[in-house]
Amino acid sequence: MTTASLVLGAAIVLAAALPLHAGRDGSQEPAWRPVWSDEFDTPGLPDPAKWSYDVGGHGWGNRELQFYTARRRENARVEDGRLIIEARREDWEGRPYTSARLNSKASWTYGRIDVRAKLPRGRGTWPAIWMLPVRGEYGKGGWPDSGEVDIMEHVGFDPGVIHGTIHSRAYNHVDRTQRGKSTTVADAEDAFHVYSVVWTPQSIAVSVDNVSYFSFDNERLSNAQADWRQWPFDKDFRILLNVAVGGNWGGQKGVDESIWPQRFEIDYVRVSQAKR
Repeated sequence: MTTASLVLGAAIVLAAALPLHAGRDGSQEPAWRPVWSDEFDTPGLPDPAKWSYDVGGHGWGNRELQFYTARRRENARVEDGRLIIEARREDWEGRPYTSARLNSKASWTYGRIDVRAKLPRGRGTWPAIWMLPVRGEYGKGGWPDSGEVDIMEHVGFDPGVIHGTIHSRAYNHVDRTQRGKSTTVADAEDAFHVYSVVWTPQSIAVSVDNVSYFSFDNERLSNAQADWRQWPFDKDFRILLNVAVGGNWGGQKGVDESIWPQRFEIDYVRVSQAKR
């Protein structure tokens, strides 16, 4: 038996081992148990036991305009039971804007992530709820070899349009082969909605308010020739929350300098994993 066949067989066994039940949108999902959350009940800086910061103003591979700061309440704080990530128009370390990019210190392989959030508004804003691997274990280790999952992206020049996307070596935006879909949430900038991903050995499915609009199947379950290039999503991933300013996508139609500051408000982040 070939190595590819062995990997395919092991993946099928693992997928079949998860007990399924009807999901909240009628689809088949595992039965979930809560394993981690942040309800943002303690005012001040984000809980340092749960969150770390990415710091810098080098453009982040997308020609973004902001400098991401660390432990600065003006850019990331908890107030009134919510995490506020605030992008501001101010000069900082040679960049014209400041913001924050938070990483969960915990990480998981497979599970359901729910984030209840209200988005910033205006041309030039680019908020995201997404996931990156803890370690680069595939290919050359860097992006996109080890994968990226975008649970929610929104660009302010296209209000109310929500994007869910995956990136891998075979499927990524640099090669214009990324896999994803969009949906409309007309009041995303005015009201809270729950942005979710259900990630199992079988697939990655993205939803808003429990209605799935994008699903990406694990090709390694159906194609013995597929490998990490199509599906690197069998390692630990962490959660990221951020607001970028401008950039290759967020700044396609410029940046409105009259709208700042803008707030990305997160009511909670909850992680569940399948019962066994």
